[in-house]
Amino acid sequence: MKEYTITVNGTSYDVSVEEKGSSAPSVAAAPKKEASKPSAPLGTEGSIKIEAGAAGKVFKIEKHIGESVKAGENVLILEVMKMETPVVAPEDGVVATLEVQEGQSIEAGALLATMNK
Repeated sequence: MKEYTITVNGTSYDVSVEEKGSSAPSVAAAPKKEASKPSAPLGTEGSIKIEAGAAGKVFKIEKHIGESVKAGENVLILEVMKMETPVVAPEDGVVATLEVQEGQSIEAGALLATMNK
């Protein structure tokens, strides 16, 4: 299995391609779009990490540094394949850092925010 990043209309997607048979498929991968990141985290890093489940764009930040959140409550909203996708707190806590800004493109697995209990 080979891993590729494909960019469609400015949005990057990580894909896996499985080779079958004796000849390998011909696949061209577009260069990965670099996500811009703030020069420094916007707080002191917490112990609970919140990461992106898919590549997309930060649509809206709903909780800010120092705000309390309950498990399952929206921290931010991503736009993934033209759909608004909530990113929720994995447990109760307080937002410690925001590693992204609204409008920023992100990759799957990117660190979005951290929390403390």
